[in-house]
Amino acid sequence: MPNQNLFSALRAAFPADLDSIAVETDNGLAYSWRDLDRATAMVANLLQSLDIPKSRDGVPPRVAVQVEKSVEAMVLYLATLRAGFVFLPLNTAYQSAEIEYFIGNAEPAVVVCTGKNFAWVSQIAFQAGTRHVFTLDDDRSGSLLARAAHCSDRQTPVQKRADDLAAILYTSGTTGRSKGAMLSHGNLLSNAVMLKDYWGWEKGDVLIHALPIFHVHGLFVAIHGALLNGSKMLWHGKFDPKKVIADLPRATVFMGVPTLYVRMLAEPALTKQQAAHMRLFISGSAPLLLETFNEWRERTGHTILERYGMSETIMLTSNPYRADDRYQNQSERRGGTVGFPLPGVGVRVRDDAGQPVAEGEIGNIQVMGENVFSGYWRMPEKTAEEFTADGWFKTGDVGLQDARGYVTIVGRSKDLIISGGYNVYPAEIEGYLNYMPGVAESAIVGVPHPDFGEVGVAVVIAKPGARLDADGLVGALKAKLANFKIPKRCFIASELPRNTMGKVQKNLLRDQYKALFDRS
Repeated sequence: MPNQNLFSALRAAFPADLDSIAVETDNGLAYSWRDLDRATAMVANLLQSLDIPKSRDGVPPRVAVQVEKSVEAMVLYLATLRAGFVFLPLNTAYQSAEIEYFIGNAEPAVVVCTGKNFAWVSQIAFQAGTRHVFTLDDDRSGSLLARAAHCSDRQTPVQKRADDLAAILYTSGTTGRSKGAMLSHGNLLSNAVMLKDYWGWEKGDVLIHALPIFHVHGLFVAIHGALLNGSKMLWHGKFDPKKVIADLPRATVFMGVPTLYVRMLAEPALTKQQAAHMRLFISGSAPLLLETFNEWRERTGHTILERYGMSETIMLTSNPYRADDRYQNQSERRGGTVGFPLPGVGVRVRDDAGQPVAEGEIGNIQVMGENVFSGYWRMPEKTAEEFTADGWFKTGDVGLQDARGYVTIVGRSKDLIISGGYNVYPAEIEGYLNYMPGVAESAIVGVPHPDFGEVGVAVVIAKPGARLDADGLVGALKAKLANFKIPKRCFIASELPRNTMGKVQKNLLRDQYKALFDRS
């Protein structure tokens, strides 16, 4: 049986000239494909040399990693796959209580952290039974590299089947405890291979990598895409709009979250001439405002391709890259939508009773495909709840699919507001608010109300220099929407709380305003 180890497929795609540049960093370093091959072998050999049982409860050892972005951190991810271990990336913003939960829940055999966090992370890890804690910093220092330097630079990737576990990604945990989504080598590889074709990856493509690498977008979609195509990466440790714009003439592909596009649009250097060499701009991980979509097209001459995915599924839908008869001549990238179900991915929309809804009707999005995870780590009951009896995964997203097949995400089911017995979808109201003069962005959340059960509260951000009147905004909405959809209060704020991927943290807003209508 051929080796289904994801690393083997990525390594097979390396170009014949291993001494050509694979990664060029924003601080002047260059890594060849041979460097990546040798470094991943050395770190894999280090992992395999540790006194660790090869599996526990039928699951390979886990490697939990909370480090700053660096090429060496990417090498550690690839080496973990190569050694047959399970990679567990952790957001760099997580603090001690969160790390304690993740380590206690996943029981990693190896923990890798930054040098500055070693004292408290190692204490948590050792108390939880982890025997090996290494450090890795973004300046190519740390005990991990020092130990790996003594290992051989030759290693045979461990034999794996497609359904063997490759990574555990903990969800953001905005409701209750974070859940560890279990992704297999087959989940990750099938999605990467399909996207290589669907997004038209071609010889000579160069990717600007400016995303974090503890998340699906930066770790899997971007890195797998470049490696599977044998494409060079221009590596940015942290996003700087000026530096990214300066790199556009040397690149062809950029992947970002909406916030990154907004920040680049604020730079005068962003012009059609500067973006002329680019082939594709991709956006995801959070909703892209239609205003940003249109302004980007006007400024650069490029239409952003918006797509939709999750930690549990990698990519699910995408606006089309090009007109192609194989994909029903899906040629138009439509702002405000996330495009069509990707090849091999099933998408359906169901009501709360599990019955189909009509075209264009809002319902719960369910998906199926080789890319869909097997379940949540050590949560069999939660896993069973999240899959239908016929095997479809309930995404928790609410949306619709129109007659042409375009999918539009309306929001999360947990964000749904039920006010006086009526369903209120925040994204619909936000769409109207965001088009009002002087409004940069808005968020609608539901809070308890003694008469209606729940009502909407609007939090609005003004454009630079604009003065907004909260009552005036609510009055303008009343001319456009049914009364039950109108927010009962509106607040003007300086910013919205966001996570590291740019998603608005509505749970924090709900908590902030939960007592607004408390009569006691």
